[in-house]
Amino acid sequence: MTISLRNRRALRNRRAGAAATATALALASLAALAGTATPASASGWATASGPATAATALAPASAAAPKPASPAASASPASGDPAASAALTLPRPTGPYATGRDTLFLTDHERTDPWVPAAGPRRLLVSLHYPARPGSGGGPAPYMPEEEARLMLAQRGLDDPEWPGLVAATRTFSRTDARPAPGRFPLVLLSPGFGTPRATLTGLAEELASRGYVVATADHPYESTGTELPDGRVLSCAACDEVAAQPDEAGRRKVLAAVSTGRAADFSFLLDRLTGPRPAWRHARAVDARRVGMAGHSIGGNAAASTMAADRRVDAGVNMDGTFFDQVAGRGLGGRPFLMLGTDPAHAPGAGDTSWDEGWARLDGFKRWLTVRDSGHFTFTDTPAIGEQLGIVDPDAPLSAARSTTITRAYVTAFFGRSLRGRPARLLDGPTPAYPEVLFQRP
Repeated sequence: MTISLRNRRALRNRRAGAAATATALALASLAALAGTATPASASGWATASGPATAATALAPASAAAPKPASPAASASPASGDPAASAALTLPRPTGPYATGRDTLFLTDHERTDPWVPAAGPRRLLVSLHYPARPGSGGGPAPYMPEEEARLMLAQRGLDDPEWPGLVAATRTFSRTDARPAPGRFPLVLLSPGFGTPRATLTGLAEELASRGYVVATADHPYESTGTELPDGRVLSCAACDEVAAQPDEAGRRKVLAAVSTGRAADFSFLLDRLTGPRPAWRHARAVDARRVGMAGHSIGGNAAASTMAADRRVDAGVNMDGTFFDQVAGRGLGGRPFLMLGTDPAHAPGAGDTSWDEGWARLDGFKRWLTVRDSGHFTFTDTPAIGEQLGIVDPDAPLSAARSTTITRAYVTAFFGRSLRGRPARLLDGPTPAYPEVLFQRP
């Protein structure tokens, strides 16, 4: 990802200061609290006793966090500078379709919120990206509310008051109120990492939509650093507090397993509302309910397996670097395909996360176990693109933003093309010189 000369100058003109330096050192962790047992690359959360886990990743980034690569990373954007406020942008989607985005706020009256029962029924905020007619719609869809950005950054010690506006204003490529392209399209569900706003999977959602998928990305209430409701109220991460309150690792893993199975219930409800007799989405006719996939990052990847175990309507799943706190069922997933895409070497066979070895043995359909050299836990999200534009380099995850984006897009879209559309996917047959970073694991 590159930015214009004007924007580079704006970034270089940010004022220096100790507080901004601390912000830069921690920025590479802006994607999420880590829901993984891999080394918390791009977060500074690895501990002296071993890899960080989701349960130990609830503290702000430490002094071991990545260091800024340039003066731009150790200064704040100049106040009122429009170039600085527009400097960040997601990678452009590569598919043939323009993309639109809608937002749904849904209430499941049959379930009480598991983390805050006093809040009443379970609610979901959902971003829907979809193939759109070129030239239709309004302006670019916003990336995330500024308050969500502020809370996400504050969790990681990012206290410069101008950073939230910069991140919230990241440019997207989907239009609001765009008319859907003609036809019916497979549906892909996306679930973010633990503690992470759904916005951090926007780049992947836009790519899939541009290639002819409807994509529904859910925020799971009380499981993110901040979820802003339509009325302006902001929900905090009660589930994070529940994990932190546990007396031992077994207790923390039990709560995190409940996060994954709870998300499965969220997505079954969402499928009902998107594909049932009275759909909640105005463009629901664009969804082909016979072809449904799911992918997630970190604990959202675990949730893909949990959802498939609970709901036969989901035909294929992808786990992007997430521990299986809720282990794959002993009976398998009914022969349905599943992709495990993770960091290397931490998610290689026999490495730190043994849940992948156990999950692999139980998967009973088409399956692939891929790991990516030089990657970090957040490689598969928007974090590399945003962090690199701000001059951040993580020495523990040297894979560039461009390669992070290209690899994630290539393998996830190849998998769903094969699984939901029956298209050849030679990319999944074995190693290729085009992607030397990607290792095919065959335990």
